[in-house]
Amino acid sequence: MSGPPFRVVVVGIDGSRESEAALRFAAEEAKLRGALLRIVCASEPSASGNLGAAFAPTPDEFVHAEHHAEEVLRGALQQLKGEPLEVEAVAEEGGPAAILLEQAAGAELLVVGSRGLGTAKRLMLGSVSHDLAQHARCPVVIVRE
Repeated sequence: MSGPPFRVVVVGIDGSRESEAALRFAAEEAKLRGALLRIVCASEPSASGNLGAAFAPTPDEFVHAEHHAEEVLRGALQQLKGEPLEVEAVAEEGGPAAILLEQAAGAELLVVGSRGLGTAKRLMLGSVSHDLAQHARCPVVIVRE
C-alpha cells in the first residue's frame, strides 16, 4: 500500500521584503496542498571576494543566513491559522538560481519574490526570478510585496 506522493513547495528567501511576502505565500500554499515547505536561502559570494581573503564571505555568514531563514519562517507561520506545517530549512553557498533549481527538482511549486537583495550588476544581466521562470521544471510563482 502506498501513500500519496511526497509533496514539496520550495521558497527562496534572502531577507528582502519581497522574499518575506514569498515565504508567506509559499507557507499558505504548502498548507493548502498538505506539502512540505522547503525554505532555501542561497548565499552567493560577493563580488568583493575577488579582492582578497579579507573581503571574502566567512562560514559564519552562511550560518547566519540559515538562522535568518528560520526567523523569517517563524514570523510567517505565526500569521497562519490551522495545522502546523512540516518545514525544512536549507542554506547553501552558490548562485541563487542554480541552488533553487536544484532544490525544486521534483517540487510541485517554486516561489520567489519579484526582487531580492541582489546587486545592480545582477539586475542588469537578469534577475533570479527571471532565470527560474525560464528554467524551472515546476510552476513558478513570483510574488510582489
